[in-house]
Amino acid sequence: MTSRTTRKFALCDDDLPESSIPKRTRPFREIDPIEYASMWTPQPPLHSELNLNLSLGLSSTEQPQPPPPLHFPQPQPQPQPQPQPHNPFELLMLQPIHIPQPPQPPPPPLQPQPQPAPRRIRRNPTHAPGPGKSLTILPPFPWATNRRAQVHNLVYLTQKGITTISGEVQCKRCDQRYQIEYNLKEKFLELAQYIAKNKHCLHQRAPPVWLNPTLPRCNLCHQENSMKPVIAEKKKSINWLFLLLGQMVGCCTLEQLKYFCKYTGNHRTGAKDRILYLTYLGVCTQLDPSGPFRIQ
Repeated sequence: MTSRTTRKFALCDDDLPESSIPKRTRPFREIDPIEYASMWTPQPPLHSELNLNLSLGLSSTEQPQPPPPLHFPQPQPQPQPQPQPHNPFELLMLQPIHIPQPPQPPPPPLQPQPQPAPRRIRRNPTHAPGPGKSLTILPPFPWATNRRAQVHNLVYLTQKGITTISGEVQCKRCDQRYQIEYNLKEKFLELAQYIAKNKHCLHQRAPPVWLNPTLPRCNLCHQENSMKPVIAEKKKSINWLFLLLGQMVGCCTLEQLKYFCKYTGNHRTGAKDRILYLTYLGVCTQLDPSGPFRIQ
């Protein structure tokens, strides 16, 4: 037997025609704006509710603190006694040995340090004459000035007509004395050319020909290299220009050469070859100040 299933359908208002749906009317209510706004504003809770909430909140957050754990001190480990050696030699090796040190000698007393000698003030090479000596002297020769160890220049001598320079010599063999003369310009030109040619290789030292000069020949006994110049005992009367032209300045002693350097402003310490070199160039500079005789 076949059963027929009955289906029930629910009808909604949208399925019904508009004419069959009765119109619903709702009562109209006027809404006050202030009352409407108060509906959405939250009201403050009452005091009782606030206290209740606080008490509940505190009771819910506070939890009982557990008791602190008990700490028991740990037992300290007891030091284990070291085994003592039974052998007395081992006992001596383990114990430190103190060797007595010998007493230190006392420090030596401080020796007084020697004080350095006061530094000697270097004297000016251009010394004035000593006490009792005048700055000027009586010229001993026509070609000498009134200053010590000073001669006139070539211009002055030429103007005065002085063309020859004379001096006294003595023979070492026959001991005879006489005067000899040198031509001023010829002898000075010969010496000036030699200095200009060899000055760079002299190294401010007199050459051997100046240290051991060749002396003139004696006209009486005809002995070669025998006529030595006669040098005055007083240094202010030395005939420097005559010795220069005859290249016999090397016959002077070291003390006489230092005298010349003292009054011409040259350094007067050193060996004889050094002082002799300064004397040669000093006399040449007096004769020709513009020549190649400046001492570097």
